[in-house]
Amino acid sequence: MCGIAGIIAKPETKYNLEPLIQKMQNSLQHRGPDDQGIYISPNQQIAFAHTRLSILDLSATGHQPMSTSDGRYWITFNGEIYNFRQLRRDLEATGEIFNSQTDTEVILKLYQYQGAECVNNLRGMFAFAIWDNQEKTCFIARDPLGIKPLYYWQSSSFLVFASEIRAVLASKLPSICLSPEGLYGYLISGTAPEPNTLIAGIHCLQAGHYMHWQADKIIQKQYWQINFIPEIISLTDARDKVRNALIDSIEHHLISDVQVGIFLSGGIDSTSVVALVRQSQKGRLCTYSIAFAENEWNEGKIAQQVAEEFDTEHTEYKITASLARELLPQFLAKIDQPSIDGFNTFCVSQVAHQNGIKVVLSGLGGDEIFGGYKTFQKVPNMVHWGKELQKIPAISNGIGRGLATWGKSSKLKRLGDFLQQKPTTTAAYRSFRGIFSHGEAWRITQHYLNDLPDKNLIFSQELDMAKNFSSLEDEVSQLELSCYLRNQLLRDSDVMSMAWGLELRVPLVDRVLLETISSIPSVMRLARSKQLLIQAIPELPNWVINRPKRGFFFPFQQWIDQEWSDYFPVHELSKEIDLKIWYRRWSLAILDSWWQQVIA
Repeated sequence: MCGIAGIIAKPETKYNLEPLIQKMQNSLQHRGPDDQGIYISPNQQIAFAHTRLSILDLSATGHQPMSTSDGRYWITFNGEIYNFRQLRRDLEATGEIFNSQTDTEVILKLYQYQGAECVNNLRGMFAFAIWDNQEKTCFIARDPLGIKPLYYWQSSSFLVFASEIRAVLASKLPSICLSPEGLYGYLISGTAPEPNTLIAGIHCLQAGHYMHWQADKIIQKQYWQINFIPEIISLTDARDKVRNALIDSIEHHLISDVQVGIFLSGGIDSTSVVALVRQSQKGRLCTYSIAFAENEWNEGKIAQQVAEEFDTEHTEYKITASLARELLPQFLAKIDQPSIDGFNTFCVSQVAHQNGIKVVLSGLGGDEIFGGYKTFQKVPNMVHWGKELQKIPAISNGIGRGLATWGKSSKLKRLGDFLQQKPTTTAAYRSFRGIFSHGEAWRITQHYLNDLPDKNLIFSQELDMAKNFSSLEDEVSQLELSCYLRNQLLRDSDVMSMAWGLELRVPLVDRVLLETISSIPSVMRLARSKQLLIQAIPELPNWVINRPKRGFFFPFQQWIDQEWSDYFPVHELSKEIDLKIWYRRWSLAILDSWWQQVIA
C-alpha cells in the first residue's frame, strides 16, 4: 500500500511540472515511508509520483513509478493484488519475463495484453494510473468495492489525481471552496458521498470504475457492480459455500513478505477473521485492540479472552480521557475529509505501527454482507408503513410536514422527511442512518455557503444503484456496502491506518467472496444476528456469539462534554439546531477544524 499522485497537462501547456509533483509527493510521505519516486515525461506532459510502503518484494526492483522495458508504459499503483502470482504464471506462459516479484509489474504487463479489461482479472484493492507514452493516453482505475481511494480534479489544461485530497490541493492548481453537494451529503450521512467531495471541483473516482484520458477528454466507465440473484440452495450448502469462500479470501489476504497482524474488537466479525487465520497459521499471530478506563465502554476483557482462545500475541491499547486528548490534535491533522468516524482506527493503528507491524486484517464488511445492522429490520418496516400511509397522501404528507418542522428530535424530523417522499428503500435508509434532517442540513449549509444552487436540486440527489432486487433486505445490503461501508468506514480506515504507514486489509470486503455468496437468498444470508456467518464458523465461542453487538466504540459524549470541551465549544448554530448528541456536535467541530487546515 502506498501513495500515488499525478499531473497530466495538455500538450500545448508549457508548464514545469516538477515543483508541483514534488509538493504532491511530500504531502503523501506518511503513506509510503520506505521509498519514493517521480517520473516526468521528456515533454513535461505528465508527472507521476509514488511513496512506497514495502509489502511485496522489499527490494529496489519494486521501486515506482515503474515502466515496461521499452519505456512505453509507466505505472503508479497503490494497493495489493492478491491473485498476482496466478496472473504472473499465466503471463509467463505466454513468454513474458519479469524483473521483480511485485504485483505492480503484473498489472503493467497485464495492461499491455488486455488494456482496460485487465481490471476484471484483478483480485484485491487498488487505485492506479498507467501512462502510454506512445498514444499519449492515461488509464486510471479503482477497485470494485472502493477500498483504495482516488481523487481527481480537471481543468481546461490539467488533470490532477492522488490518493488523498490533500495531495490534489498540494499541487496548488485547484481553487479552494466548499462543494454544496458534498457539504449537504456530509451533513445528511456523516461523510461526503462519492463522487462528491467537500471541495468543489475535486471528485472521487467511484468504486468499480475506470477512466480514460486522451487529449484532455475523459471517458468514465463502470466495470463492476454486485448483483444479488438468488438461487435455490439448502442451508447446509449455503453454510459450506460461505465457509469455503471466507477461507479462500483469508488465505489470499495473508499474502505478504512482512508479518500480518489483526485488529480485534471481540465481536463476531473480527473474531471470525482471527479464527480462520488461525486455521492456516499455526505460528506467531499478533492481535491489537483498544480498551478504555470508562468501564461501560471497556471491551478489552472480551478481546483478551478471544486472544487467549486462539493463542494470539495480544496487545491492548488502553485509552484514558487524558491520552485521548493528547491524540486528538494528531488525529485532526491527519483528516483528509471530515467524517464522524476514524478516531478508533487512528488509535489502534498507532499501536500496531509501534509494534513494528506493516499489515493488518480487519473485520470490516461482515455486518454489510451478513445482516448485522438494525437497518436490515428497520428499513423494510419503514418502507412497509410508508407505503400504507401513502395510500392517503394528504395524511402522509401532513404528518411528514408536521414532524419535519416541529419534531422534537432529529429522528422525528428525519422521519418527517421520509413521509413526504416516495417510500423507497433509499429514502428510508437515509432517514434511519441520517445525522441531520433535510431542513437542518440546509440551514447548516446556508451557514457555511452564501451562493447556493437550488434547494430541490440538492435534496433530489439519488444513489446510483442497480434497480432490481429480489428483496428489500438485499437492497439494504447494497446500500450499506455502497454508502456506510464505502463512503465512511473504508475511506476513514484507509486514511487513518496510512497515517501510521500501516496497510489495512479487509478480507470480508472481497470481490470473489461477494460474487460467491450473493446468490444465497437473503432470508438465509441476512438472517438476524448473522446466523449464517455463525454457522459457517463453528470455531466461534458461544460467549462471543451471545454477547451484545458493540464493535469499536468510544465514550465520545463524555469526552466532548468534559475533557475535550475546549476543542468542541458551543456552536453558534446550537440555538437553532439540537447539537446535544455527540455525533452532531462532532460533525460540525470536525468540519470547522478541517476547513481551517485546508484554507491555512
